[in-house]
Amino acid sequence: MKHTAHFEFWPPRIAKSLTLPETTIYDNLAITAKKYPNKTAYEFYGGSATYSQLLDETEKMAGYLEQECQVKQGDRVMLLMQNSPQFLVSLFAILRVRAVVVAINPMSTTKDLQFFLEDGDIRLAFIGQELYPKLEPLLGTTTLQTVISAAYSDYIDVGKALAAIPGEVKAPAKELAKTVSWKSALDAAQTPSDYAGESDDMAMIPYTSGTTGAPKGCIHTNCTVQANTTGSYHWMTMSPDTVVLTSLPLFHVTGLTHSALNPILAGSNMVIMTRWDRDYAMKAIEQFQVSHWINISTMLIDFLANPQLADYDISSLELVGGGGATLPIAVGEKLRQRTGLDYVEGYGLSETMSHTHFNPPNRPKLQCLGIPAFGVDARIIDPMTGEELGVEEEGELVVHAPQMFKGYYNQEEETKSSHMMLDGIQFFRTGDIVRMDNEGYFFIVDRVKRMINAAGFKVWPTEVESILYKHPAVQQACVVRSPDEVRGETVKALIILDPEYKGSVTSEEIIEWSKGQMASYKYPRIVEFRDSFPTTSSGKILWRQLQDA
Repeated sequence: MKHTAHFEFWPPRIAKSLTLPETTIYDNLAITAKKYPNKTAYEFYGGSATYSQLLDETEKMAGYLEQECQVKQGDRVMLLMQNSPQFLVSLFAILRVRAVVVAINPMSTTKDLQFFLEDGDIRLAFIGQELYPKLEPLLGTTTLQTVISAAYSDYIDVGKALAAIPGEVKAPAKELAKTVSWKSALDAAQTPSDYAGESDDMAMIPYTSGTTGAPKGCIHTNCTVQANTTGSYHWMTMSPDTVVLTSLPLFHVTGLTHSALNPILAGSNMVIMTRWDRDYAMKAIEQFQVSHWINISTMLIDFLANPQLADYDISSLELVGGGGATLPIAVGEKLRQRTGLDYVEGYGLSETMSHTHFNPPNRPKLQCLGIPAFGVDARIIDPMTGEELGVEEEGELVVHAPQMFKGYYNQEEETKSSHMMLDGIQFFRTGDIVRMDNEGYFFIVDRVKRMINAAGFKVWPTEVESILYKHPAVQQACVVRSPDEVRGETVKALIILDPEYKGSVTSEEIIEWSKGQMASYKYPRIVEFRDSFPTTSSGKILWRQLQDA
């Protein structure tokens, strides 16, 4: 049964349904450039550009793709870059010629890149010049034939930058063998043919992060991408005068939707950061009067721990939120003390082009996925039987939504097995275990595959982690299973200590404390201290890597 309890807590003055536009993602940029041609589109380490300049470069690059590289509708094009103006130009140029954007994690290895090129039958790639050594061995030995290489330094102004500029951003343009330089592609000043893009065109193939086996490409159309772009634009009450801190990586669906597509739809200013730097973020918020910042909890933890933060005026912030990993309650309270703002969490997947759930900004709950977004039918089932469950019952989240992908690229069987029918409607099985409270807010319990079976009892690592975060010494925690002769599996906690507690708290003390905080079968029997955790570039802890180790 479709749930409606959450409508009582819907953001005020926002309609409960949303008619989606039939325009395309490229149209969003073209319309904004027509409405606000002279408005600043982005700030980038001292450099900046207006919306008409952004559109002009997009048109020239699209002309080059079409006229010189013979890129056609439906061709997959790799976008391998860090956050930069060139990322935006490349993205919209690909969409302008009705080709398909395949944005890839810049941390990928040569072997990873070979997989993506072959899986997507990709002939052309846009890259940041610093990533070329990883791609060079694949040029001509795989499907890859053409590489357009960009130097981020072409778009900066060192004299106006607020703080230290990352090395790869400052690096001057290099002449790379076998590549086309960004500048020469733009200087060709080619004109693309008239735009005839449609809502149902395949637009993007983001890849799942591969935490559960080989990455899978998720097919998204302009329409599925517009669902979340338009939905979050309304949800976040954005306007042309909104200023967004673009610190999440843009290759990732959350960063792309909330920190680029959203502000471009609104005509907002994006303050682009190529890599996370808490000093730069702090200065940028003050200097540019940043109002909206979607981040990941690890960024916010680092930002609030900055001893210089009290010296800066960050009162322009109106909305701070994110997803990917739940925010520790203590950090949420610290944010409220510092800014008066509540952290607004959301939940989503590559398969749903970012969020399916979002907390109402006017009434968020901490450590909560939020309520279903516009048009989302979210239900909870028993993962074994498929039977629908009720309030406060733990089960697998399944969703039917306008932002739902059209299937995995070239993977019919995977597509079929990840969906199910319920009440005659097709739902996507997320693989996430959740529960819903009586107000219709959803809470993560864990991944189906993460469950620890301790002497027959189910232990969900995320629940144990959220309790560990209440201990003042715990800065970050990751819970994994450990083999146990008696219990089969037992709970092991890997912990990064807050610097001021290093050397003054023992693992035994944390185990003892845990006994008083959770059921006897849940508390960690083993605690190990670490200096760091492996993470994805979007900041998620790679629990599987820690588990395997």
